[in-house]
Amino acid sequence: MGNSGKTKTEESKPSIPVPIVVGAIVVVLGLGAWAFLDYWARKHPPAPPVLTAEAKQYVRNLRLSDVEMKATESYMKQRVVEITGKIANSGERPVNVVEINCVFRDAYGQVVLRERVAVVGRRTGGLAPADKKSFRLAFDNIPESWNQALPDLVIAQLVFG
Repeated sequence: MGNSGKTKTEESKPSIPVPIVVGAIVVVLGLGAWAFLDYWARKHPPAPPVLTAEAKQYVRNLRLSDVEMKATESYMKQRVVEITGKIANSGERPVNVVEINCVFRDAYGQVVLRERVAVVGRRTGGLAPADKKSFRLAFDNIPESWNQALPDLVIAQLVFG
């Protein structure tokens, strides 16, 4: 008598516990947010730091010398262009970072590659007043349209010690 019309198999339907459903939704939303932020960061990289007015005034105390360029072939049969030289600090302030823009051009003077590299920095150490140090820059991604001339080397960042 008190049978409501349900059989025993109807009462014990398997169901997914609510915490698992909520956890799955959180994971999917988290992955979606991460993918969006990763995409956004790739499309909108932060602008590189610019020279401050103080740094612009000090640049005249930094001199590049003995700059040479040579091309070699890597063990993977890839062309590597190396630029070597020296940088001297004739000013009165120690410098922790000097970054330069290397601007490669084609036969018509159009820019084919602009790459910012450090000639003084964390790996090479700072540059004290009246000090000089050597640098070596290697490039393996220069387009074929490059005019084979020494690129323009322009100081792009200067951080004092």
